[in-house]
Formats: sequence, structure tokens, C-alpha cells
Amino acid sequence: MNGPQDMGGRAGFGAVESEADEPVFHAEWEKTALGLTLCAGALGHWNLDSSRHARECLPPAKYLTSSYYDIWLTALENLLVDHGEVTREELAQGEVLQPGLRPERMMAAEKMMGVLKTGGPVDRSAKGEPAFSVGDRVKLSGDQVTTHTRRPTYAMGKVGTVTGIRGYHVYPDSSAHGQGEQPCWLYGVTFDGQTLWGAGAEPDTEVTIDAFERYLSHA
Repeated sequence: MNGPQDMGGRAGFGAVESEADEPVFHAEWEKTALGLTLCAGALGHWNLDSSRHARECLPPAKYLTSSYYDIWLTALENLLVDHGEVTREELAQGEVLQPGLRPERMMAAEKMMGVLKTGGPVDRSAKGEPAFSVGDRVKLSGDQVTTHTRRPTYAMGKVGTVTGIRGYHVYPDSSAHGQGEQPCWLYGVTFDGQTLWGAGAEPDTEVTIDAFERYLSHA
């Protein structure tokens, strides 16, 4: 979807400023937000792609004026309410008013480091051969969607070159909406800067994105 999270190539937001010796967390509550998100994911109501989509669905005014972990926390609250684990009244009062639905799936503290280290692998055993090869000229689909997608808007409808085959992975566009994993091939596709940004692009600029096979067609 063309949500507020899809900011690549948009003008008016200023440069991305690097912070020297940036800390992992800028405030203590951010640690809690990360921990809550991981623990709530263990309830099994949603997956990684569903949680990403929940962040994308925040109103633009909220998303663009929120910090990174504030976005995470707001999306998590919405997911918990939508799946019946908490109520808006509980969030407002800051106390439990009814039991959760899946207390047996509580994540133990001693398991947290293992979860952080292993993550949630999305690579799968390949079926069939990739439709594209390194060196192929391909076009990224320009179809507009209102659902979750990993296609960057700035490259939609543009022609680039396959520069890598990344493996066979869960397809996030279906996974985010309860439609199964539907795994497919993933590619590295490189675009010339002028193809993306026009004649005013910085000379000799290239941008490489990861693109799922279903996004691509032969150019």
C-alpha cells in the first residue's frame, strides 16, 4: 500500500542524518516497547508481515509525527485490541480488567535472547526454477494495491536489471493477510539513478532493491 511508511524518493522530508555513536535505545521505554512486541507476537494471533501492515495502517499524521518505537507501540495496541487480548478501556486505565485469551503462550524471559538471535526465518525449500536470471531486464509492476506489499513506490513501473537471486522466501503480500505463505523467488534488481529520478539524478547513481518474482515481468 502507498502508506506513510513508503517514503523512499519523496521530497520535502530532508536528508537522513546519521547520529554518531547512536545508542541502541534513546529512552528506557523503547526497550519495553520492543519486549512487548516480541512477547505479544508469541501469542500467535499474527505474523511479522501482519505486524508490519499494522504499522503501515496508522494515519499519516500519526505515523509521520511519531518516533520509531512509538509507531511500534501504537500498532501493537491496535493488534491486541483487534484480536481480543486487551480492550481500549484497559489501555486507558493501565490495568487488566479481563483475562487474556492465550495465557499459556506467554513467552518466558529466559527464551527471549534465543528469539532475538534466531528471529523468524522466512526462507523456504525451493520449488521449480526461478523465472529470471542475472542480467535479465525486468519491469517492476506498477499496479496500485491497498494491501501490504514490499514494492517501493519510487521503482514501480521502472525497468532494471536482475543482479542477484536471493532465494525462495515467504511472500509477504499474502502472509500479511492470512492467505498463507505462498513462497516465491526473490531477486536483487538494480536500477539506474536517472531511470528512477530523471535527468536531475546524481551521476552514476544506482539503487538495488529486493523484489519478489510476482512483482516482475520481462522488459
